[in-house]
Amino acid sequence: MRHDLPATLPAPHRAFIDRALALLPQDPRLVGLAAAGSFLTGAMDEFSDLDLIVVTEPAHQEALLRERDAIAGQLGNYLAGFSGEHVGEPRVLITLYDDPLLHVDLKFVSLDDVHVRVEEPAVLWERDGRVSAALALGAGRFPQPDIAWIEARFWIWVHYGASKIGRGELFEAIDMLGFMRSAVLGPLALQRAGARPQGVRRIETHDPAFARQLRGTLPSYDAADCVRALRACVSLYRELRLASPDARPNVRAEMAALRYLDRIADAT
Repeated sequence: MRHDLPATLPAPHRAFIDRALALLPQDPRLVGLAAAGSFLTGAMDEFSDLDLIVVTEPAHQEALLRERDAIAGQLGNYLAGFSGEHVGEPRVLITLYDDPLLHVDLKFVSLDDVHVRVEEPAVLWERDGRVSAALALGAGRFPQPDIAWIEARFWIWVHYGASKIGRGELFEAIDMLGFMRSAVLGPLALQRAGARPQGVRRIETHDPAFARQLRGTLPSYDAADCVRALRACVSLYRELRLASPDARPNVRAEMAALRYLDRIADAT
């Protein structure tokens, strides 16, 4: 079985997939190849990376993880690669190829585990329908923001950010604001827009009006401007929280954190 490649697939990405489809079936320890990420939306462009799932025979998964650099090296002009522990996925080899320059994520997944997933991959090649059969054992669902989880943390993060402004650690405060955009504001806004709630990915496309509001959370290297940006984060969070029927505001924590932010603002 081969999934049809999207007509919008850029030429470098198409060429890489064609090389992979020519080479990977030669290794009997591999069961299939699937595409994920933006490939599934048909919205890939020259700036997109390529997300591929290399499905392995369960008995050979560990050996293939050890050999994945060598396998990746066969697929093109391999410049560099590293595993994805920093994003909680050590099975992923994050790579960069040259001629042309292309970012490719190669995720080596045992056939026994392929049914556990966050999306529905497009099968590009498989042996005897085994990947499709394994996928049928589960369903892909991307993790959704949990407003209770966020509310339990948000006002602590506001206090933390304010304390860094008060101490003059403005780079720390600016990093905290970026974290709040990617962990709270972006996912909630994308969920509200009916899009995949992954950080702030493509938020300019999915919710242009909110993206314009989000600019207000970008501070300059200035204490007073960091206070302004943190207050903008609070305002946007309150707006997004209203959209969740499951929200249970922690009013005591909210008021305490905002009083503290006001104190920091008065001192800057």
